[in-house]
Amino acid sequence: MLQPLLSPHSDDALMGRLRGGDGDAFAELLGRHLGAVARFSYRMIGNAAEADDIAQETFLRLWRGRERWEPRAQVRTWLLRVARNLCIDRFRRREVVTDEFPDLPDLRPTPAGNLQAREVERIVAKALAELPERQRAAIGLVYYEGLSNIEAAQVLDVSIDALESLLARGRRSLRTNLNALHPHLGEI
Repeated sequence: MLQPLLSPHSDDALMGRLRGGDGDAFAELLGRHLGAVARFSYRMIGNAAEADDIAQETFLRLWRGRERWEPRAQVRTWLLRVARNLCIDRFRRREVVTDEFPDLPDLRPTPAGNLQAREVERIVAKALAELPERQRAAIGLVYYEGLSNIEAAQVLDVSIDALESLLARGRRSLRTNLNALHPHLGEI
């Protein structure tokens, strides 16, 4: 059977090179996907240092498991699933739970004095943090990381119907949480 030709820079082609220990292929995959893994981890954990640790561990697992890689999923999907599992492990190991949620940095290219946007981000982050883990993960993958429902369902290891249910419940819960935190959010 003929194999389709792969672009020399596609994720699948890079994984083929990585299986042979190609450090440049690893560096290119790292450059492509580190941002998404770190952002997703931060949204799940709420701590920048822990999110960085999780992102590093995720790519370390990619490197260590490179020889066993089988292209059953997209590389990005696999990385986000590993990051999700590591976040869950962190939640389970946490001994001290605080009511504080760190302010999210304003990553958009806006003036530093945009206090209104930061306040909205803080309120939304707090409302997201109150969602159950699976709903928070579904919303983070689809709305913040831009994954399709199919990709997000693969990361969460659920059916598409189950993912859509998580998204619907998550949006309802998020709306309720936002109204409880700031009833006049629409006025900000």
